[in-house]
Amino acid sequence: MAIKALLAPVAFGAHAMVFDTGGKVLLARHSYKSGWSFPGGGVNRGEPAEKAIMRELREEIGAVQSDPPIFYGLFTRPAGWATNVVALYSLMNAQVEFRPNFEVREIVFADPANPPPNTSAGTRRRLAEIVGKTPPSIYW
Repeated sequence: MAIKALLAPVAFGAHAMVFDTGGKVLLARHSYKSGWSFPGGGVNRGEPAEKAIMRELREEIGAVQSDPPIFYGLFTRPAGWATNVVALYSLMNAQVEFRPNFEVREIVFADPANPPPNTSAGTRRRLAEIVGKTPPSIYW
């Protein structure tokens, strides 16, 4: 089992679709990758994904007041020689006090049916699913 873990590691992450009261979704521009994407990041060892996404939002965005997170789905994607598993949550009726920081330089609330140019492929896929343009997929 240990050899398999070394040869095929899995990283676990949590991301959030944060919707304001008007139905627009928060997208973040991270300093370490191009384009717009959902906020989120890694789940620490032993940390529940639901707790991780709330921690990540505090770290990346700042103060977020919303309804409790609702689990949306679990997705997979290759990440180099590893596999990345992403737990995605939705947070409704959000109010955000964004503080630009080292990790996230900018945010935008966008129409889920018409995300801005340079939105990441995985983010575009999830948005297309929630507005009914494409069927759900298990791949990020």
